[in-house]
Amino acid sequence: MILYDSPVSGNCYKVRLLAAHLGLPLERRPLDVIDRSNRPEVIGDKNPSQRVPTLVLDDGRPLGESGAIIWYLARGTRFVRRTPMTWRRCCNGCSSSSTTSSRTSPSRASGWRSRRIREIRGRTAGQARGGNKALAALERRLTGRDYLVGDSLTIADIALYGYVHVADEGGFDLGRYPAVEAWLARVAAEPGTSRSTPSVTPLELDP
Repeated sequence: MILYDSPVSGNCYKVRLLAAHLGLPLERRPLDVIDRSNRPEVIGDKNPSQRVPTLVLDDGRPLGESGAIIWYLARGTRFVRRTPMTWRRCCNGCSSSSTTSSRTSPSRASGWRSRRIREIRGRTAGQARGGNKALAALERRLTGRDYLVGDSLTIADIALYGYVHVADEGGFDLGRYPAVEAWLARVAAEPGTSRSTPSVTPLELDP
């Protein structure tokens, strides 16, 4: 499978992380998240939004958007619970990941040291409040639980871990959230998990 990828995208990291847990080989083709001028010729009609991650399956079929990709790859595996209630909770966990991820992304919270720092400085206070609100909600969910759904790792954990595990790079004090910290350590200890490349983009609004 071919993954059109960026090492600084948390959404791409989610796909790589699940693939690592599943033992699926990926041919990674990195794309710049700032200069997107070559995307039409590289991605073409594989993904109308021209965004990463974009995955091309072995049979040539393309898939775009991290949530859709990890759902597809995880089908029929231990990472998706099969009872109706736990399946719904996996869905809810994946759906909430976009909000939590965007609020705890280090690139959004820190404003990265670039020529755009003045442009985004005014946004960081609101992003910090939103990020802490999201982390507090995650803390409540994880209190008394080892994982978000059931008693083992699922795609709900993978979807949220993608950005939350680097929230400290954005200035968030994870010491305020002991259940989240314990969960991060638990997921990090799972075979196949590795820390993603630190974010180095000014604002990862639309990779």
